[in-house]
Amino acid sequence: MIKSMTGFGRCEIQKDSRKFVVELKSVNHRYLDLNIRMPKKFNFFETAIRNLLKQYVNRGKIDVFITYENAKDGEGTLKYNSTLASEYMKAFKQIQEDFHLDQDVRVSTLARFPEVLSMEERSEDEEELWNGLKEALEGAFKQLVSTRVAEGERLKEDVLEKLSGMESFITYIEQRSPQIVSEYRAKLQEKVSELLQNTQIDEGRMAAEVVLYADKICTDEEVVRLRSHITHMRETFDEDDGIGRKLDFIAQEMNREANTILSKANDIEVSNYAIGLKTEIEKVREQIQNIE
Repeated sequence: MIKSMTGFGRCEIQKDSRKFVVELKSVNHRYLDLNIRMPKKFNFFETAIRNLLKQYVNRGKIDVFITYENAKDGEGTLKYNSTLASEYMKAFKQIQEDFHLDQDVRVSTLARFPEVLSMEERSEDEEELWNGLKEALEGAFKQLVSTRVAEGERLKEDVLEKLSGMESFITYIEQRSPQIVSEYRAKLQEKVSELLQNTQIDEGRMAAEVVLYADKICTDEEVVRLRSHITHMRETFDEDDGIGRKLDFIAQEMNREANTILSKANDIEVSNYAIGLKTEIEKVREQIQNIE
């Protein structure tokens, strides 16, 4: 199954008063680069989020956006600090005795003093938080994988089409090579005949020169290796996930063989087809850069 590294995913989960929203955006990258933006209360879960994502993707630059709402946020419990209230009362009594004052402290008065009464935010259950967040994450991750698979299939079809086009270039180069040698022999013979005029041509020397020329421009090995690389790339598409690096390496080898053919070309038509071959290989490499 071929996966592109480009994709997106989104999932929204409502759990009682809690709402979890996870949005993902993925582009190509040499390694797995994960960037998470989330509320501070979820920082504790960052390692678990990363480990969970690794179960779904191997490569790519992935931005994860997590938002969280709780309808009960702002609610809290009133906390009475009896120890502190007792300390206040002891101090008031001491003041009363020291200065012979009337004790006029009322409950409402005592309650106004700092921290006697305070609002304490209601803590949330971490397990419940993680369960809701995990469900939203998995939903978004699955959608991300789905879009990457769909895009991956389109990339595969495009690359396979380009491989067929490359084979047509290679076939022409194969067919043209013997013609180049024949044309060279005819031109060489004509030139030598003009120079020597009525003198008999040494066919042995002529044949040796043609052999040297044929060996110089011979691209048989490069053509065989190119066809082998094309076959290898097609077979690689049938392998499991994580083939992007392998495909890129094969494309590099293809480009090396095409460069050699172009450097050996001593014919304008072969040169043009070799350039066309390199162009197609470069297009294949660009597409492969997006495969996981």
